[in-house]
Amino acid sequence: MIKGSIPALVTPFANGELDLDTLKKLVDWHVAEGSHGLVPVGTTGESPTLTHEEHDRVVATVVEQAAGRIPVIAGAGSNNTAETIRLVDAAKAAGADAALVVTPYYNRPTQRGLIAHFTAAADRGLPIIIYNIPGRSCVDMTPDTMGELAKHPNIVGVKDATGDLSRVSRQRITCGTDFWQISGEDPTAVGFNAQGGIGCISVTANVAPSLCAQLQEATLAGDYRAALEVQDRLMPLHLAIFTEPGLVGVKYAMHMLGLCRDEVRLPLVPLSEGTRLAVKDALKYAGLLD
Repeated sequence: MIKGSIPALVTPFANGELDLDTLKKLVDWHVAEGSHGLVPVGTTGESPTLTHEEHDRVVATVVEQAAGRIPVIAGAGSNNTAETIRLVDAAKAAGADAALVVTPYYNRPTQRGLIAHFTAAADRGLPIIIYNIPGRSCVDMTPDTMGELAKHPNIVGVKDATGDLSRVSRQRITCGTDFWQISGEDPTAVGFNAQGGIGCISVTANVAPSLCAQLQEATLAGDYRAALEVQDRLMPLHLAIFTEPGLVGVKYAMHMLGLCRDEVRLPLVPLSEGTRLAVKDALKYAGLLD
C-alpha cells in the first residue's frame, strides 16, 4: 500500500531544458525530509508541455534516483487511450511502482467510456491509480463507476481531487475499504483522511515535505490534534500557492528556498508581484523562511 505524503513532483528547467541534476537532488531531498512517495510528470510536473521523450526521461530519472527508497507513481494520463497505454508501458519499463491515470479531458467520455479507458490501461500489468479531477477534465467518475473498475486487480486506488469529502465514504461502499483513497487537494487533506483516506498527492509537499509528512503521519496514527496544528501552519501556504496555477506558485516558493529555478513553460507565466509577496509571507508563517 502506498500512503502518506506524496509530492506531485515539479519538473525543474534551466533555460528551457530539463534540469535533471536538480531533479535528482530533489528526489534525495524528499527522501531525507520524510516524503512517503513521489509522483513525477503529473500536472504539477508540467506534463502538458513535456515532449514524450522528456516525459519518459523524467520518470526514468526519478525511479533510478529513488532507487527503491520510496515508491514512485508515474504520471501516465492522456485523453487518448493509445497514448495512455504507451505511457503506462514506459512507466512499467522504467520500474515505476504504479501509474497515475487521469480521467480523459476535453473529449468527455461517458461512464462506459471511462471503464473501457481505464481497463485498457490496467491490462498492461502495472498498478493504476485513477485521477479524478472534474474541475479540469470536465468529466466526473461516479462512485459506482469507480466501484466497477475497482474489481480489476490492477486498479488499486484513486487520487480524488473532487473536493467533496463525502466521496471518501461513498467510495468505501462501492470500492471497498482496501481501495487506496488518496487526496488530491492539500487544504482538505486532514478531513479527507478522517473520512477514510490514507494520504495526499500534494503540491505543497514540494516546498514543505517534512511538515506534510508529519501531518499525514499524525492523521494515520489518529492524532488529529497534532495534524491540525501542522495544517494551521500550512494553510496560508496552500492558499497562496494556488492564487495562480499551483505549479507556478510552488516553483516560486522552491526558488525562494534555493531548491530550483522558478522557470515554467508557456502558456504558464511567472507569478505576479502580489502573489509573490503572498507566497513569501506564507513561507514565513509556516516557519520555512526567515
